[in-house]
Amino acid sequence: MAKSDGKFKGDRSPAKTKSTSSHNPVTDRVVYSEFKSALNPAATERAMPDLPPAQQKLTVQISRKGRKGKSVTVISGFTHKIETLEALAKTLKAQCGSGGTVKDNTIEVQGEHAPKVVAVLIQKGYQAKISGQH
Repeated sequence: MAKSDGKFKGDRSPAKTKSTSSHNPVTDRVVYSEFKSALNPAATERAMPDLPPAQQKLTVQISRKGRKGKSVTVISGFTHKIETLEALAKTLKAQCGSGGTVKDNTIEVQGEHAPKVVAVLIQKGYQAKISGQH
């Protein structure tokens, strides 16, 4: 049996290495990263303009696709930051008395609430219409 010094794959004893915990900002940098870096997440974020409500044309439609027959009111066409969308979604869900979510710059409200959602959006200054109507 060979003597184990912590360098072999089958060795179960902890390796005895000298630990240096010095941080050098000149040499400790990411040169290339294929995935989103945890060091600077703002560098990979996409800038989203936050247009005023009067400049946005929203489409409201009712969808059942991929939801096992359940109806969902989908509002799309937003040009807002995610924080603004979440606040608006909270208001719409409260007005409709149902749940919902924000996905990919769209708001989904559970149930068939298209007329009520359009009324609330127009009251807030948005240009909203139900899909298929002029």
